[in-house]
Amino acid sequence: MAKILCGNGSGSVAVPCRDLGAESALAESVAMGGGYRAKSSFAAGRVALTDRPQPRSLQAAAAGQMNGNLTIGKAMRWWEKGTQPNMREVESAQDLAESLRSAGDRLVVVDFFSPGCGGCRALHPKIAQFAERNPDVLFLQVNYEQHKSMCYSLHVHVLPFFRFYRGAQGRVSSFSCTNATIKKFKDALAKHSPDRCSLGPARGLEESELLALAANRDLQFTYSDKPTLVPIAEAIKMDAAAIGGPWMPLPSSSAPHFLGQGSESSLIPSGR
Repeated sequence: MAKILCGNGSGSVAVPCRDLGAESALAESVAMGGGYRAKSSFAAGRVALTDRPQPRSLQAAAAGQMNGNLTIGKAMRWWEKGTQPNMREVESAQDLAESLRSAGDRLVVVDFFSPGCGGCRALHPKIAQFAERNPDVLFLQVNYEQHKSMCYSLHVHVLPFFRFYRGAQGRVSSFSCTNATIKKFKDALAKHSPDRCSLGPARGLEESELLALAANRDLQFTYSDKPTLVPIAEAIKMDAAAIGGPWMPLPSSSAPHFLGQGSESSLIPSGR
């Protein structure tokens, strides 16, 4: 680790001060006494996420160090501006999974964003407008900086990123878009928001995603593998084909027995 040489005032002796750690790194982005002027590492458009998230212990240590030197004001939380009653921020992986499962036939839009993503910030006002015009649609916001490990398990590698979920169909659309490609969002909203009734409960996350979240040691997520629910159309088909089903009753001795003419089982005259 690099060291700083500090003079003693006479200019003749230079002695090592202390190691350059997080404080010097923070000084590159924070002007001490001059307010918060962070250098965002995100571009103005879409952001590619390639690094694997750090273990939770390291993230907690970094967060604690940052909190001791830097406080983000309320005015900087742009993702909370213009929010509607049908918009809310996800608190955990368990919260996301349960919200999707309890949504019923309601369309759910999951918005993955980062506070330092310029494309996410530019797109947010339009997303809030869509939420206002579609009060029956639920918009869930996932903060990548707070849920990196969860996003990694859900294979979210670019921001801004959106996933649409609807009833028993589960995930019906998944894409990334910016202000320049906002038509993609409009088309998906128009396609999946009309009123309709799903046959069966809401599917939510894919089983592979639920298993990935449960296997992630950085998350406090529980998932119990439940028996697979058979769709109602398939259940009716199976029931109809089964012996003794509503359309194929079991033969009984009391049922009338018809014999064709010339059959070997025909009745023999008594000889009278």
